[in-house]
Amino acid sequence: ELRRRASPWQRNLGYPLAMLGLLALTGISVLIVCFHVLELLLDDAAMPRGMQDASLGQVSFSIFGSFGAALQVVLIFYLMLSSVVGFYSSPLFTRLLPERQDTPLTKIIGNCVSLLVLSSALPVFSRTLGITRFDLLGDFGRFNWLGNFYIVFLYNMGFAGLTTLCLVKRVSWAVQAELIRAFGEDR
Repeated sequence: ELRRRASPWQRNLGYPLAMLGLLALTGISVLIVCFHVLELLLDDAAMPRGMQDASLGQVSFSIFGSFGAALQVVLIFYLMLSSVVGFYSSPLFTRLLPERQDTPLTKIIGNCVSLLVLSSALPVFSRTLGITRFDLLGDFGRFNWLGNFYIVFLYNMGFAGLTTLCLVKRVSWAVQAELIRAFGEDR
């Protein structure tokens, strides 16, 4: 219903640009994680341990300077939104979605707890993936498992592999469906 009521500008320009933006953000995050995997293999300093001397404002946390820091912020917000969308899209938690003006208090509390857990895991998640080296002043690097090479390596490889698989599956199936529809083979 919303797609039919959308203006031609929104259908022909807005949706494709939004899709390209999502594809670009996903691709950039996978590339950063792949570079982090290479760093893990070559250098022990790439492990997500706590910062020793937090020289905030004196040294950039990105090799690309201000642009890299802005990109890290955008990617962290993207990962936050995609994890919330993925959480509520999973079959186990679709019942937790709030309904407009008809949400019981227990469901509201469940949503608050879920969002709190997701937002608390975000700094460790982005730090483990190598998206950022900033510790968010929480010293999340003190977790013992962040010093274990195999856990961090497998976590990064799992993220890169599964995200690439989902991306290829979504894009290739959409292209395949459009080609089938264009050639009239869907009848």
